[in-house]
Amino acid sequence: MKINNKEYTIGIIGGTGIYDFSLIENAQWVNVDSPFGVPSDAILIGFIKDQRIAFLPRHGRGHIYSPSEINYLANIDALKRCGVTKILSFSAVGSLNKKNKPGTFVIVDQYIDRTFKRKNTFFSDGFVAHVSMANPVCEELGYLVEKVGKENKINISNKGTYIVIEGPQFSTISESKLYQSIGCDVIGMTNMPEAKLAREAEISYCSIAMITDYDCWHPKHENVSTKNILDVLSENAVKAQTLIQYCVEELHIKNTPCKDGCNRSLDNAVCTDKNYRNNKIIHKLDAIAGRITNNKGWIN
Repeated sequence: MKINNKEYTIGIIGGTGIYDFSLIENAQWVNVDSPFGVPSDAILIGFIKDQRIAFLPRHGRGHIYSPSEINYLANIDALKRCGVTKILSFSAVGSLNKKNKPGTFVIVDQYIDRTFKRKNTFFSDGFVAHVSMANPVCEELGYLVEKVGKENKINISNKGTYIVIEGPQFSTISESKLYQSIGCDVIGMTNMPEAKLAREAEISYCSIAMITDYDCWHPKHENVSTKNILDVLSENAVKAQTLIQYCVEELHIKNTPCKDGCNRSLDNAVCTDKNYRNNKIIHKLDAIAGRITNNKGWIN
């Protein structure tokens, strides 16, 4: 299947539990080459109500990659090469806020990044850029997801801080209480550096955190375990697919540039003088930064 990378495409990154996408029409798995290595899996290209989508299973089909093993750079680069301009990112998380019960969805608007093993930028080796992460997710997408969620009677909360830990182990009780004390709402392992890389790629990014448990801080609830999480995932998966279906329909109708400027995040972000940029890196960044380098490999 030849990829048309200029066709308006909505990207969906699915975490644990939402790999069944029977609602996608004309679906085909496509292997996308990336100069940043091998993505988590092939990308499922298809349509939902005439809107082209690209679905990537974050952990690979069969959940074969732990959070620290995921090639986040290749994932985002591959989606960009498919023509993705907006990403709906779904991930299973624990709740650090007693108001957010298991089964609740939280539209994340802030992060605290506690990862330390992962490469978190496309820009290095002679090409330096500093994008703003003050508002790390697309507010416009967040409002749309909230609207669709409430219309479909999904218990969804707009705004929440997501603390991203390295994993793959769950946190200790002391860690859980510490994160709670500094105002974090949910805890997970996968949204960083995913959100940072989407910003560097000038892709609008919205994170929908699907709560499966209370981590281990809550004295009246069983400590988090894989079994507990899986028990809640099937219910969350149905809600996630409902959100995806109706959000995609809305985005199909409202195909407009991001008013928050996500599609222009590299404006004034590059520090390296044109005369000193590494040409090999510029070529490698043809999809990510071609708009500002005028590289023929990618044209917005």
